[in-house]
Amino acid sequence: MSRHAFRARAGQSRANLYEEITDKIIAELETGRVPWVQPWGTATAKAPLAMPQNASTARQYSGVNILILWGSVIEHGFTGQSWLTFRQALSMGGHVRKGERGTTVVYADRFTPDDEKKRAAETGEDAHAIPFLKRFTVFNTDQCNDLPAEIATTVPPPLPRLIEPRVEALIKATGIDFRIGGNRAFYIPSEDYVQVPPPAAYFEPINWHRTALHELGHASGHHSRLNRDLSGSHGSKKYAFEELIAELCAAFSCASLGIVPTVRHADYIGSWLEVLREDNRAIVRAASQASKATDYLLSVLPTTDLRPSTDSAVGVSAAA
Repeated sequence: MSRHAFRARAGQSRANLYEEITDKIIAELETGRVPWVQPWGTATAKAPLAMPQNASTARQYSGVNILILWGSVIEHGFTGQSWLTFRQALSMGGHVRKGERGTTVVYADRFTPDDEKKRAAETGEDAHAIPFLKRFTVFNTDQCNDLPAEIATTVPPPLPRLIEPRVEALIKATGIDFRIGGNRAFYIPSEDYVQVPPPAAYFEPINWHRTALHELGHASGHHSRLNRDLSGSHGSKKYAFEELIAELCAAFSCASLGIVPTVRHADYIGSWLEVLREDNRAIVRAASQASKATDYLLSVLPTTDLRPSTDSAVGVSAAA
C-alpha cells in the first residue's frame, strides 16, 4: 500500500474512531452522568473501584481506554476490572464463553510505508512514520471460563476512611506547595501553589480527596513538571480542556489509590460538551494527558503505597 493510500485510509479510520468515542461520551454527559465518575460502591456497580488492567500482563490500561472499560463494567454489571483478549484467555487455559460480546479499546501506533522507507534511503533523510489508532477487542474475566483462580478473583474494595494517609504521603512526596485553608480550591500557576479547604468543610469528607487530587493534577502541568499550557482564562475552551484533564486525573488517581469519593463537578458539564462537540479528538487527548499527570503524581509513592491502607486514618497537613 502506498504512503498516500495508507495515510488516507488511516486518517478515515482514526476520524471514525474518534467520532464514535466522542459521541458516546457526549451522550452520557447530556444525560447528566459524568462517565469518569462511576457509581462505585452502590448497587449499580458490582465491581470494586480500581484501574482496569490486563489480566495476562498485569499492565494497566491508560487514557481513554480507562473510560471505555469503566463504562463497560457499569453497563454490563461485571464484578471485576480485569480484561483479556480472546487469545490471552486461551493461553491461560481458559476461554471466552460462546455468545459473549467484547469491548473495543484502542491502541495508538505509528507505521512507516514501504515507499517512505525507500524515499528515506535514497535521500538520506529520516523516514516519516504515520500515526494511527488500532482497534482491538477485550473481554472482562467475568465473560471467561476456566481461568486460573487467581485471575478470576475479585479484590474487595477497601473500607472507607475519613482521610487517606497515602494521599498525605503523596502530597508531601511531590514537593508541591500544598496549602489547606480558606473556602475555595484552586491552583495558581504563576505562584505554583495549591490551596484546598480543610476536609471538615466537605459534607462528605471523603470528597476532599478528589478535590485535592484535582488541584494536584493542575499543578502537574507546571512548566517545571509536565509543561502543559495553563494559560487559559476562566470560561475559555483552553480553560475547559485543562479542567477536563484535572478532573480525569483526579478520577484516575482515586481509582489507583482505591478511594471512592462521590463529588460531581456538574457545573463543568456545559463547557466540556462545548469542547467535545468542537473537537472529536479532545477526549482522547485529555485522557492521555490525564494518564500522564496521574503517572507523574503516583510515581513519587513506593509501590506498596498504591495498595489500600490498613492503617488508621490521620489528618492531612500542608506540605512544606
